[in-house]
Amino acid sequence: MTPAKSLRELMSLEGRVAVITGGAGHIGSAVADGLAELGASIALVDLNGDRSDTVARDISRKWNAETAGYTTNLEAPGEILTTVDCIRDRFKRVDIVVNCAALVGTTPLPGWVVPFENQSADTWRRAIEVNLTAPFILLQALSKDLRQSGHGSIVNVSSIYGLTAPDWRLYEGTDIASPAAYAASKAGLIQLTRWLSTTLAPQVRANAIAPGGVFRDTPEPFLGRYSARTPLARMATEEDMKGAVAFLASDLSAYVTGQCLAVDGGWTAW
Repeated sequence: MTPAKSLRELMSLEGRVAVITGGAGHIGSAVADGLAELGASIALVDLNGDRSDTVARDISRKWNAETAGYTTNLEAPGEILTTVDCIRDRFKRVDIVVNCAALVGTTPLPGWVVPFENQSADTWRRAIEVNLTAPFILLQALSKDLRQSGHGSIVNVSSIYGLTAPDWRLYEGTDIASPAAYAASKAGLIQLTRWLSTTLAPQVRANAIAPGGVFRDTPEPFLGRYSARTPLARMATEEDMKGAVAFLASDLSAYVTGQCLAVDGGWTAW
């Protein structure tokens, strides 16, 4: 009989390599920091090359973890595949993929945060490309690596708006909104996660998290309305995502696959 592992052993990511898209962003950099703390080497994939390099240096110094940044336009399939080759050449393996990159409600795009009648089909297509198609291309390219890992784990970052519809009463009188393409792409990412969980089994696990709204100098009256609508009475922080992703990326969740964990302060429990 195999001896039982301690929680410390189960959470260890020593010797593993994590690829994180949107790795220079708010959630992505926090997740990268958490996985590096547990021992993982980190490949940050982001459109912002300068920011990605800065985050990589900071994480490397802080945790003595091998970390590299890769400037990649996720709307360009060829760039994704080139990045995969570069990561494979440097790190020789990939064990974890976290898809954080996304066009979100605050992304400055034409025909995006506007009334439904004015939302742009071109911007819709861009959102689907970044939020849903890019994870498909990346995971397809890395599927062999993940199967060979022995600990292959996929964590896709969706949203509560991939699970539920917006409560538009929160948005009245504000400049904040949630575009249709965001909700559709995030819901699609959850279903892609479920599909991958059975398709790549038993070698690879695939799960998702659905964050609630994350506080980033969020103005009133939205902040107060959102907090009142949430059982834990506040918006999320990036730190709230670190533990959830670490759980799903590590062997702490070795018998968990095909799930979407809402990290939303109870928003979806009403």
